Amino acid sequence: MTNLHSTVAAVTARISQRSRASRRAYPDLIARQQDGGTNRRRLACGNLAHGFAASGEDKPIIRAATAMNMGIVTAYNDMLSAHQPYARYPERIKIAARQVGATAQVAGGVPAMCDGVTQGLPGMELSLFSRDTIALSTAVALSHGMFEGALLLGICDKIVPGLLIGALSFGHLPTILVPAGPMPSGLPNKEKQRIRQLYAEGKVGREELLESESASYHGAGTCTFYGTANSNQMMMEVMGLHMPGAAFINPGTRLRDALTMAATHRLANIGWDGDDYRPLGRCVDEKAIVNAIVGLLATGGSTNHVTHLPAIARAAGIVIDWEDIDRLSAVTPLIARVYPNGEGDVNHFQAAGGMAFVIHALLDSGHLHRDILTVAGDDLGDYAREPQLEADEVVWHDGIHRSLDETMLRPPAHPFQADGGMRLVQGNLGRATFKTSAVAPERWNIEAPARLFSHQDEVLAAFRAGELERDVVVVVRFQGPRANGMPELHKLTPALGVLQDRGFKVALVTDGRMSGASGKVPAAIHLSPEALADGPIAKLRDGDIIRLSATDGVLNSLVDPVEWARRTAIPAPPSGQDTGRGLFAFMRHGASHAEEGASAMLAQLEV
Repeated sequence: MTNLHSTVAAVTARISQRSRASRRAYPDLIARQQDGGTNRRRLACGNLAHGFAASGEDKPIIRAATAMNMGIVTAYNDMLSAHQPYARYPERIKIAARQVGATAQVAGGVPAMCDGVTQGLPGMELSLFSRDTIALSTAVALSHGMFEGALLLGICDKIVPGLLIGALSFGHLPTILVPAGPMPSGLPNKEKQRIRQLYAEGKVGREELLESESASYHGAGTCTFYGTANSNQMMMEVMGLHMPGAAFINPGTRLRDALTMAATHRLANIGWDGDDYRPLGRCVDEKAIVNAIVGLLATGGSTNHVTHLPAIARAAGIVIDWEDIDRLSAVTPLIARVYPNGEGDVNHFQAAGGMAFVIHALLDSGHLHRDILTVAGDDLGDYAREPQLEADEVVWHDGIHRSLDETMLRPPAHPFQADGGMRLVQGNLGRATFKTSAVAPERWNIEAPARLFSHQDEVLAAFRAGELERDVVVVVRFQGPRANGMPELHKLTPALGVLQDRGFKVALVTDGRMSGASGKVPAAIHLSPEALADGPIAKLRDGDIIRLSATDGVLNSLVDPVEWARRTAIPAPPSGQDTGRGLFAFMRHGASHAEEGASAMLAQLEV
């Protein structure tokens, strides 16, 4: 067995030491809930009768409380392509539960917004805090005490983190996340990107752009680029919270349906009444969190998770910071190139070897913890196997241990990049993340005058007016969680890409988000502290020289220190109240820093 990499071991120990008090308290909470908390066997008759009144043929079994009753928490809606397949999952899960003598009920639904629909619009300011709304909704769903296990149906950006955060408050329940898979490949992503840039330059019209987008996002399933949604699926595999190999099987296939049945059957086997009890709170420990970070780095995943992972960890009593991620990035080889970091999409990734290859390779190189408690088997080695259908049942065979396409997947000994491509940059402007795996190395360093903006639409207006036709560091501030909910700023990508293609040195610095599908322009994102929380970014002025260096891990204003000390922060623009934004004011006002998870809810959490 390969020894664990020394840095992976050291970072895990660092996290464990930092989390000692809170992590000690969390298992105690789990034990109290299992032994003395609300559950079916302790419900009064009136409470229990309410719980099974509409359960039809399952009523006698639920009433008797002699077999597991599974709570289904679903993020189904038919506007979001990734979640549309979930419409009939509860029906199938109930059938699968009966096959093993168990029952299942839909415990509740959670919201599932689509960043692709709200991108660049006021609704995007609700996006990050939808994660906490989902966590709260999950807690409400599981609070009835009717369930001995949970199946979480969700895939996309804030939805999986929200489901997991909420379920960790019920960490005594065995829990399996159930994906629905990516849509089949459509228009190649590079072609989509080309049309977007042509539209930004005014060279094609809206009809051509809409046709391109429709050919790319064309059916049921997750978007096929390697953004936050598909990074979620990767992380659930390396944390051992899926059935092995479940992440990237297309919707509507027999194998997809069989994996859902298998997850239901497996959940029935890992309850607290048996001899293989696997509660969620024991599965999500320091080693599992480190595995999630390493998987993210090795595959070039979404930088949105530098905010989501601290939040997930905190819900389990674990405290991580960006330095942990930076240290792991320095020793984690980049072994995958999936669009926007490469040519092929997640379907091509799956065909080239997929998660079975990635997990086998990283276990073999000592970058992943093998000895974690998974929902599926003995250890993480089970996730280096691939599911196949035999006589309508899933069986697992050894996965592909060599890449079938080295333009997309490579072994750790011959990586695309020696490190994980996610750097911490810091200096007198604060701390931020720079995704080097998406940017050509010759663009990792820039020193140029700043141009200051307080809204992404202002940037686009300046671009159209020709005001950015020069070397420039575009600074978009008052985009943090306290200011406006930290919306993603993908609307800027085509315009900044055009400037870069015209030969200018261009970079973005923001206390907002620019992730998931972020591309080739160097960007220091999630800058913390944010402008509204006395962040130094609020003291910048047009023309100030900024130095951004991923090579040296530096983000500095080069303003004379005396002048810098004399300056005061500019006032924040007013917050929007329309499109539901006013309802989320309390979440903005109490939000913690991005490095701490950007959450008012978790800032108040006492384990």
